[in-house]
Amino acid sequence: MPGDLPSSVLLSLRGRYAVITLNRPEQLNRLSRAALGELAGVLAGLCGGGRLCALVVAGAGGVFSAGADLNEVAALDPAAAYDFSRRGQEVFGALGAAAPVVIAAIDGHCLGGGLDLALACDLRYATPRATFGHPGARRGIITGWGGTQRLPRLIGRGPALRLLLTGERVDAGEALRLGLIDLVDADAAGRAVAFAARLASEYDPALLAALKASAGAG
Repeated sequence: MPGDLPSSVLLSLRGRYAVITLNRPEQLNRLSRAALGELAGVLAGLCGGGRLCALVVAGAGGVFSAGADLNEVAALDPAAAYDFSRRGQEVFGALGAAAPVVIAAIDGHCLGGGLDLALACDLRYATPRATFGHPGARRGIITGWGGTQRLPRLIGRGPALRLLLTGERVDAGEALRLGLIDLVDADAAGRAVAFAARLASEYDPALLAALKASAGAG
């Protein structure tokens, strides 16, 4: 029964910070329309409260996210594909409204739409076994979830074009060199949670939001 299926998105509230976990590891935490809808619902419940200082986004089962469900994408007509693209943009845009500082804790695959999700976060912490890429061009697909805009802003137009045009994957070391991620640690999730907890204990959410706005983010 559908009601017996585990949630695709888990939320753990921890005082003034929270952890969201993508929870379909058997599907490589792919962002299906159902999973995207669950993520939207979780974020809607967090937005507007102004009480969170930080939010950590992670994936269960040793993988962050392998992106959109390509079987679903292949079945979409042009109008539905446009709606799916807009929906993803809206959901990822809601991250910044849920908390002033959003940290992606990345392990394993971070590909396609999964990379778009990580790019929508403010900081990206990764394990040594994390891999990053945008394979859409090899499949005749251009991502509609903001990656073509956020990736060049983060690492520069030339490196971003190389990744987007070739679809190649890079490891954590290369991602760090490019500026795609902020640190590499075997316990990336632990580091992300520790930083979120520190922000929650030492800062006011409004101050953090103002600092991010003054830095041109959000």
